[in-house]
Amino acid sequence: MYIQRRIYLDRLIAKKDNGFIKVITGVRRCGKSFLLFTLYKEYLLRSGISDDRIVMLALDNALNAKYRDPLALSQYLESRMADAGKRYYVFLDEIQFVGKKKVQRNPDIYITFYDVLNGLQEKGNADIYVTGSNSKMLSKDVATEFRGRGDELHIAPLSFKEYFDFVGGSKEEALADYMLYGGMPLVLSKQTDTEKREYLSGLFSETYFKDIVERNDIAYPEVLGMLADELCSSVGSLTNSSKIAATFQSVRKMKIDSETIGAYLGYLLDSYLFSVARRYDVKGRKYFSYPNKYYCIDPGLCNARLNFRQIEETHLMENIIYNELIGRGCSVDVGVVNGTEMTSGKQTRVMYEVDFVVNADHAGEKYYIQSALQMDDEAKREQEIRPFLKLRNDFTKRIIITKTMMKPWTDEYGIRHIGIYDFLLNADSLNF
Repeated sequence: MYIQRRIYLDRLIAKKDNGFIKVITGVRRCGKSFLLFTLYKEYLLRSGISDDRIVMLALDNALNAKYRDPLALSQYLESRMADAGKRYYVFLDEIQFVGKKKVQRNPDIYITFYDVLNGLQEKGNADIYVTGSNSKMLSKDVATEFRGRGDELHIAPLSFKEYFDFVGGSKEEALADYMLYGGMPLVLSKQTDTEKREYLSGLFSETYFKDIVERNDIAYPEVLGMLADELCSSVGSLTNSSKIAATFQSVRKMKIDSETIGAYLGYLLDSYLFSVARRYDVKGRKYFSYPNKYYCIDPGLCNARLNFRQIEETHLMENIIYNELIGRGCSVDVGVVNGTEMTSGKQTRVMYEVDFVVNADHAGEKYYIQSALQMDDEAKREQEIRPFLKLRNDFTKRIIITKTMMKPWTDEYGIRHIGIYDFLLNADSLNF
């Protein structure tokens, strides 16, 4: 099985020899290693780089466990880069497995992989690439720990376009399968529904949760599992640590303080399994502290966590749209629009929601987007457009994405209506 991750490969090629340490992040098993060790290596070989100048090391492999010691790693890399007159390309997979080591003469000082890579970078004859699956250890620290010389490239599971380009056939059938099993690359190698479900369920229990529990020394792994269940069952719903703690107490009869929930929630975010969209006051131009919305990195993983018993197409479509926007390099918030309505002859204050406030800084564009599975009656249509009508003096592009095969069209209010297939398969679909 060979999937061309063309978008990510092009982004990586553009960073070649730029003087920075390339940090490739993303949830485990999403294709980081394949991108670097296969696709990018093939590109380098085609470009005339000889194989002996490409140094590769997978640190999650037990055979390479000794190199998780930063000093041993440093010695190994120096031995592989003995010719100072050559330029080397260094690939280190799952760098977060490298621990830290005390300096013998000063036990208060530790040597870390950051020190190893910064030292290697200073030699001037290495172009360094690392992958990692923990944002707390990597992307949050890239700017500081790499002394301003870190350059992050975030990788996600397959987008629907990548998925459809590989499987072909009917768009409707492909999207139905994608909503159910998602875009983890190895899912496409599984032949039966049972194999796909077992693989995705195993990723959670045997890979992700084990990593999180071991790395963070979690005292209550069962609470971590219940928290993941809660997030997956309420994708796209507003929540926070206190609300989840209250749910645990009322529904599960478990008293878990909100601080513990908040810490565990942070671990799930750090592992890239979930991401958060903050609430933004569109008119007041400010953020709310809470609650927020949480989205799963992949619909298949979300369904697997719930044992494929809670397939809610409305929420899955919203999750897929969110992931697609993030994959296009946009920043995404949840919009809040304050307004008033007449109720029983009195004006009352109402807060309307815009599913996504999208800033595409790379394109200089901003969008307000609603996700609506269907708008088959006037009441539903009014519900979706009402927040937009409260923003009459705001000339930001307003878009509603529905599950339809219709071609894009613009209504009498200037709102653009786009089918989910056009949106997911056409990177320029928002520009009109």
